[in-house]
Amino acid sequence: MTDVLPGRRARRDPEVTQLLPRPLRTLVIAVLLAVVGAPMLYMVLASVNSDLAVARGAVLPTGLHLDNYVRIWSTVSLDRGLVNSVAVAGTVAVVCALVAVCSAYVLVLHGFRGRLAILRGLLALQTIPGTLVLLPVFVLFASASTALGIQVIGTRWALFVTYLTFSLPFSTWVMVTYLRGLPRELDEAARIDGASSWRILTRIITPLSWPGLVVSAIFAFLLGWNDVLFASVLTNPDTRTAAVALQVFGATQEGGAIPVYGQLMAAALVCALPVVVVYLVFQRYLVSGLAAGGVK
Repeated sequence: MTDVLPGRRARRDPEVTQLLPRPLRTLVIAVLLAVVGAPMLYMVLASVNSDLAVARGAVLPTGLHLDNYVRIWSTVSLDRGLVNSVAVAGTVAVVCALVAVCSAYVLVLHGFRGRLAILRGLLALQTIPGTLVLLPVFVLFASASTALGIQVIGTRWALFVTYLTFSLPFSTWVMVTYLRGLPRELDEAARIDGASSWRILTRIITPLSWPGLVVSAIFAFLLGWNDVLFASVLTNPDTRTAAVALQVFGATQEGGAIPVYGQLMAAALVCALPVVVVYLVFQRYLVSGLAAGGVK
């Protein structure tokens, strides 16, 4: 046995802790980057190419056709879809994060009968496919419109309630996992000082939970931004989201003489830009939140 000096940690050989040798690891990373980056690169090149060249199968653009990014606003009506998507997905993200941290605070720091049943129920809700509840949700909203005399289907409120329902279970579990790692002494010390539960939640728990809040909000935002199934059924042309607008635009190009693939690729990149911006802005909180949720 080799002696280790006191107060000095034994260093691990990096070759032992690595799963793959360096050349093979480099090759795997290069292949993964190519698989992910090749479609994105093709979309960028096709968005500045002519429709005829893209339909002919050309990869490199024959000219710089930046007018594709100008014509999509009249061809696809993308401006209305982006406004609807930002309004619905952004509102769902904020409300979902706030409700999730409040629910997690009660479930983690307060003991009451039925707490485990609620947690298990939230976990069980994640196993239900969205396609199975599409028809019940539509019938429920239609019945509510008939009973209350309020138009629900075709409004943004229908999407807001639907996305909030499906994103809350996962977001609550993320916040439960995160709050379990916070010291309980913080809550106990604040209560000794006379702070109420609401003051503890708003002044102590929420400021310390920013990484978990960001993860919950981004998940809810992506759910609302990428959904096509519920948005295609619960909206009308005025409340149609960007994802549905792209789907409708792509479907109209099938069987055409010269499909406007250049404009379609440009519209897809414009719709992906808000998600990229969200990731770049909240990347630091997102990484720390996912790591904290996985460790704690």
